[in-house]
Amino acid sequence: MRLYMKQKVFSWKDKATVTDEYGNEKYFVEGQIISVGKKLHITDALGNEAAFVRQKAFSLMPKFFVEINGQEVAEISKKFTFLKPKYIVNGPNWEIGGDVFGHDYTITEGGRPVVAIHKKWMSWGDSYELNIDDGANEVLALAVVLAIDAVLDAQQAAAAASSD
Repeated sequence: MRLYMKQKVFSWKDKATVTDEYGNEKYFVEGQIISVGKKLHITDALGNEAAFVRQKAFSLMPKFFVEINGQEVAEISKKFTFLKPKYIVNGPNWEIGGDVFGHDYTITEGGRPVVAIHKKWMSWGDSYELNIDDGANEVLALAVVLAIDAVLDAQQAAAAASSD
């Protein structure tokens, strides 16, 4: 299954729409304006919360938690490395490989692809294609991708601020 995520360009808070391969709106992502740490709510097309992604506020390295139906199902943490970023996904025991900085990476479980992520570079606002394995939990896959994207956005913002 393919999902397409398009982030809103002009918004005070994080907002994105996720559509299926036929252009039908499937999920909506909305962040909180004022919060300690990033918080993202993922709702389905009917407005029901499908998942909640929250950042651990005070942590040496970025760490996010994914909750589905009020239960914590995954912890995504960035490990300290000098060259290539490394992320650990505890809970489903997923592994991340590929070019995370370039938004062209794959999440696998036991060597089997769960989701492949590709960023469309020539688009207005960030746009991503998620190719999710038919047997995978698409909400969890979407939430993990959003957590990794939040870490990358924070790093880019910090780099831009330090270069001024």
